[in-house]
Amino acid sequence: MTPIILAGGTGSRLWPKSRAALPKQFLALTSEDTMLQETINRLDGCGADAPIVVCNDSHRFLVAEQLRQNNTENGGILLEPVGRNTAPAIALAALHASKDGEDPILLVLAADHLIQEKVAFHSAIEKAESLASKGFLVTFGIVPNQPHTGYGYIQGSDDLGGGLKVEQFVEKPNLATAKDYVDSGNYFWNSGMFMFKASVYLDALEKYAPEILSVCKAAIETESNDLDFIRIDPETFAKSPDDSIDYAVMEKTDKAAMVPLDAGWSDVGSWSSLWETAENKDENDNVVIGDAILEGVSGSYINSEERLISVIGLDNIVVVETKDAVMVAHKDKVQDIKAVVTKLKAEKRPEFEFHREVFRPWGSYDSIDNGERHQVKRISVKPGEKLSVQMHHHRAEHWVVVSGTANITIGEETNLVTENESVYIPIGEVHALENPGKIPLELIEVQSGSYLGEDDIVRFSDRYGRTANKG
Repeated sequence: MTPIILAGGTGSRLWPKSRAALPKQFLALTSEDTMLQETINRLDGCGADAPIVVCNDSHRFLVAEQLRQNNTENGGILLEPVGRNTAPAIALAALHASKDGEDPILLVLAADHLIQEKVAFHSAIEKAESLASKGFLVTFGIVPNQPHTGYGYIQGSDDLGGGLKVEQFVEKPNLATAKDYVDSGNYFWNSGMFMFKASVYLDALEKYAPEILSVCKAAIETESNDLDFIRIDPETFAKSPDDSIDYAVMEKTDKAAMVPLDAGWSDVGSWSSLWETAENKDENDNVVIGDAILEGVSGSYINSEERLISVIGLDNIVVVETKDAVMVAHKDKVQDIKAVVTKLKAEKRPEFEFHREVFRPWGSYDSIDNGERHQVKRISVKPGEKLSVQMHHHRAEHWVVVSGTANITIGEETNLVTENESVYIPIGEVHALENPGKIPLELIEVQSGSYLGEDDIVRFSDRYGRTANKG
């Protein structure tokens, strides 16, 4: 059994924590591990092979680093050059997993779901594996604990032994219909998790969505390895229709089966869902993460990253603070955060895409101050890592080493620079920064010039294979 972990998506309803460059699947929201790491960890003990992770090209180093931190054996990091929804993404993974003539059973999981009861999850996997081996396309239906209008539903019918035959998939209902579904006992929330043989899924695509299969076959033929990553031709894959596995296959096939899952599942689709699933509520039903003082507050979710938050006399609210933004909402209105994110994107605000602290394959930088002609960053370089050899047309840079040792190249000259020492890089000078030591290199960078954007980088060489003039 090969897990296919889908790690795409932006998680916009969890802004300001989740952003385009660092979406929710790469954040630690429900434990000390990130949601991707939690997804991998809960597979331990179920007999699965190393997972194949499908992700956006721009998130590839996040995936690689989190797998490394997790000591996870890497079954492959398959890069989507452009998002085309779940049906093509799974098709790429199925084709890659079966390219050596094998026909593995695939367990398709989202990287950003919460499942609290591991034993129940493994039991459901075992039942699904039995059905998948018989040629069924299996989905996992969540046993509903309340009427919910935010999920699609699956109606189960005949008992297949460990699971039910799928009668129909139903779109998100209104509240009255959702109550009827829950009362009936044979409707389940659509989890978006699946299990099937690679060949069975590909055959279903050939029957119901042949254009997706044709494009994905052509794309996988262009497969190449780049460091830890599996790349495909962007222009070829971009021709694929944009469709979900539900619409493309599951709603059309007569081989759909469902295994009921009652394991404390949530898709963590909003801040209110994080409040609902939290186990650390205080005596007033508040969830508090970070530094906060509450007075006369109940039923609320407070998440502080850096500063003290004080809330007085309010009920059923969400307050989330990051280094560069604060979001306050009524718990019943958190779905509207998506409208705020849309405005941020339209106005080209940096808070749409980036946090103040930005992670790169070599380490990270934190923009701690900026003005019209200057910007100050705190830069951290991991041991043994190196930034690209580069130059800038519009800015000069001053570097002050705070801790560790830097190997700095400016033009043709390379020198070691240690704590409390500094260097100056003029506009237009080719330069590079490397940490040759055993501890993180910390330095302060002061940029000055007429333009300070991250796209003012002319890159000459880069050990991470980056070609775009960013980061």
